[in-house]
Amino acid sequence: MRKINTALCSFGMSGLVFHSPFIHLHDGFELYAVWERTKKLAAGKYPGIKTFRSLESMLADEEIELVVVNTPIYTHYEYTKLALLAGKHVIVEKAFTVTVAEAAELITLAEKQNRKLSVYQNRRWDSDFKTVQKIVQQKLLGDIVEAEIHFDRYNENLSPKLHKETPGPGAGIIPDLGPHLIDQALQLFGMPDAVFADATNLRLISKVEDYVEIILFYQNLRVRLKAGYLVREILPAYIFHGTKGSFIKSRADVQETDLQKEKDLTDADWGTEPETAKGLLHTEIDGKIIREYVVSEKGNYMEYYNGIYDALRNSKSLPVTAQEGLNVISVTEAAFKSIEKERIYKV
Repeated sequence: MRKINTALCSFGMSGLVFHSPFIHLHDGFELYAVWERTKKLAAGKYPGIKTFRSLESMLADEEIELVVVNTPIYTHYEYTKLALLAGKHVIVEKAFTVTVAEAAELITLAEKQNRKLSVYQNRRWDSDFKTVQKIVQQKLLGDIVEAEIHFDRYNENLSPKLHKETPGPGAGIIPDLGPHLIDQALQLFGMPDAVFADATNLRLISKVEDYVEIILFYQNLRVRLKAGYLVREILPAYIFHGTKGSFIKSRADVQETDLQKEKDLTDADWGTEPETAKGLLHTEIDGKIIREYVVSEKGNYMEYYNGIYDALRNSKSLPVTAQEGLNVISVTEAAFKSIEKERIYKV
């Protein structure tokens, strides 16, 4: 097996928690390098990894095949462009870019360079979403007519990551949590016809939006996406109603928590939700009304990197395409325009 030498553009939470454990464990990848301007945190955890002090010097290393751009959103366009021009395949953290125009340019460049370009939408492999997706795909609710997806938290303090809390490109709750919600909606229902959105800062100390509600308009379907930082009593994250029944499910994926605890990824129960997190299915099947709790699917972010390996070595489709990342930004842009104009905005 010819390993894919992979480099990280940072070693903050994203690099430490969401990328390096999977790259390090996967037989098809080599956690080869990291860009850290002053520290050597990655080398302390992964002896033998190369530490570069500049992006330019890292991209000049011809042994690197894949670069993970896991830096603040406003840098994604610039760093991804430089990596593609250096002949690297690229994984970009969500949100893909700040604007649709930037995303479109990167897609064209990747095609010109004959390089693979993917967006890291890891929440597709959350246990809760995989469970909801299975319910929808099996049409256990009939035709979905109304859906609500939440990504709520309680944090009355500002994030220590200043780029998230300081007004500017890529700041605020919409670029931060919005891509998770939007991507999941698009995976289930496709691109909407129109968007209406409302956002504001509910915490008095906030300088950027920390609450958002987005309504996606489809023919015979409405999808509501909500996120906020002042939700102490967490509501169900998935509330789906169809012509035959309903499904209600909490957001209960354990992977982020277990990754922060450095739990062994090879444990047999990896990605397994607690029993108390089962979703409630109330529907009609073959003329019989049922109301029962459904065992959740297992979550596993490694499936994303399995897909990246197959795309680079076996010419299979990417697990998340750059076009799918652009679609998310299209909805995001429409949401911002809707907030500004206070009206429904076509995508």
